[in-house]
This record gives sequence, structure tokens and C-alpha cells, in this order.
Amino acid sequence: MHMADALLAPAVAATMYVASGAAAGVSIKKLREDNEPQKLPVMAVTAAVVFAGQMINYTIPGTGSSGHMCGGMLLSALLGPYAGFLSMIVVLAIQCLFFADGGLMALGANIWNMAFYGCFVGYFLIWKPIIRSKWFGDDKSAMRKRIIIASILGCVITLQLGALSVVIETSLSGITELPFGAFVGLMQPIHLAIGLVEGLVTAAVLCFVFETRPELLRDVNETREGGFEAKRTLKATVVTLAIVALVVGGGLSLFASSNPDGLEWALFGNADGGYSTNMGLDEDNFGVSSQAADTAGNIQEKTSFLPDYAFPNSDSAAGTTVSGIVGSALVAGVAILICLAGGFFRKKNKKEA
Repeated sequence: MHMADALLAPAVAATMYVASGAAAGVSIKKLREDNEPQKLPVMAVTAAVVFAGQMINYTIPGTGSSGHMCGGMLLSALLGPYAGFLSMIVVLAIQCLFFADGGLMALGANIWNMAFYGCFVGYFLIWKPIIRSKWFGDDKSAMRKRIIIASILGCVITLQLGALSVVIETSLSGITELPFGAFVGLMQPIHLAIGLVEGLVTAAVLCFVFETRPELLRDVNETREGGFEAKRTLKATVVTLAIVALVVGGGLSLFASSNPDGLEWALFGNADGGYSTNMGLDEDNFGVSSQAADTAGNIQEKTSFLPDYAFPNSDSAAGTTVSGIVGSALVAGVAILICLAGGFFRKKNKKEA
């Protein structure tokens, strides 16, 4: 669902930068009040998992389309909405600048569409109420069921909101080739299917964390006196997630679907694969052009050293593997640097303890 610059007018793009920037500002302020040093390695490794996970496009049967996870629900369940949102910004910014995934002018919109809903709507309106409810009881099995329900509902609902935002933003940009009703009719159903798959993947990861280090999941231990017992050390859990990021990004990404993702499918269809043309836009000439978009494109061309997750001018599969490993490492490293520079998750001194 990464939007290209051509889908936005400069004024709309600027507005979305302001909106996403405001949410980032609130998140930074909240995290300065946070004192959870154990969250630092978890933030780094889960951001890497999301980056790697977004490289895996899975086929949506019978459509000619594919989808990939957004990751907002996963990160907010593990880190909380504020650290989760900042982690998503790191992921999306690195994808944009170094891998040319999503337009630079459109980055503010992509952050809003893919991170804001999953982290804030997903956490406050879906994850927290469901996890803290008494559905099914208060034993381990009941909590596991609540985690699965919250994961699936959260991913489906927030992805629907993100897809609708894409349609609204393009409409406000005056792209007449994309009639509102027809665009909604294509975007919502395909992202419903994509959201269901992401919900299952998110549930699987969060259930693993629940079984190993339940205190890493937001609100879980608050529902039961004494909390749930951990089966593995924090180090073992973090190492396992780091291995998952490397295996997914460096290996499984080679088997990602070549079908267009939900947004591309809605815009251009998949006639080459024997499916409909949908909106039927020209992939080389669509949307709006502007000086701002041209400038952003020139900057992005200079910063993206692995465009489209591949070596420049090469079809070598090694480019995808390198992209997955390098990208995951970059995301983890930048997340740590930002936290250290901002003084987030600092240890309390003895006087505070």
C-alpha cells in the first residue's frame, strides 16, 4: 500500500506530512516519560521483523493480486502505540530512501495510512479493550483466544482504514482517473483479504511471544494477578525474533509473489497474468506531476542504493537476499540510535528506583 508521489498533489502530501509529524511529536513526548530499558532490544528486533515481513508478498488466490503485512498492530501490541508508531516511521523511511519503496513526497501519507491506524486505532480501540476484557475467562487459553481475535480484527479494521485513506487522499489530489466509488470498490475488498492474512500472521507471532515472554505483550499481565509465567529468557526471545527477521528477509523473500500488491492491482490490474485491468491506468504515465514530486524523485534516485530490493540493473536473486539482510539490520540499528539519541528507555537512576 506504499503510495507513489504521482498519486498525491503537493498540498495533500504536505498536509499528510504535518499530520504524521504531529503524531510523531506526541509519540516522542510520551516516550520521554517512559522508563522501560528492556523495550530497546525488543523495539530494534521487532522493527526488523516488520521490515522483513513487508518484503513477503503473498498471493491472494483468484485475484491476480498480492499483499504484504503492514506491521502496525504487531508493533503496538509489543511496544505500545508510541514506540510502535516511531518504529513504523523508521521502517517506512528506510524503505523509501534506500529501497525506493513508496514515494518520498508521499512518505507522510504512507506513514499515516500504514502506521497511524495500526498503532493508535489498533491499540486503543481494539487491542487494549479486547486483551483487558474477561472474554473466555482469565486462564492461559482464554488469553490466547483474545490475542488471536484482537490480532485479526485489528489488522482487518486498520488496513481497511488505511486503504480508505489512500482513496480519500487521491480524490483530494484531484486525480480524475480514479473515480471515488470505483476506487473504493476495488481497494476495500482486496485489502480485506490482505488484512485477514496479516491478522493470522500477527496472531502467530504474538502467540509465540505470549508463550515465551508474556510480559512483553502490552496489557496481558495486567489482566491476571501475578501475570503469566515466562518460559524463556528475554535474550532467547529476542535472538529468536532476530533469526526470524534474517530468515524471512534474506531467504523467504526470494519466494515472494510477483503479483502486484493491492494498491497496484487496483490501479493497473494484472492483464499479463490473465486478470482484469481494473482502473486500467498507464503504469508509466498516471496521476499528477509536479515540481515537488520531481525533486523528491531525484533525491530518492540518489539515496536508493538497492532500488526495488535488488542490485541496480541486475536480476540476480542475491540482490533480494542482501536487501532483506541489510534492510533489517539498518532498521534495527536506526531504531536503537534514535532511542539512544532521544534518551528513550533510559534506566532509572538509583534515586528514582
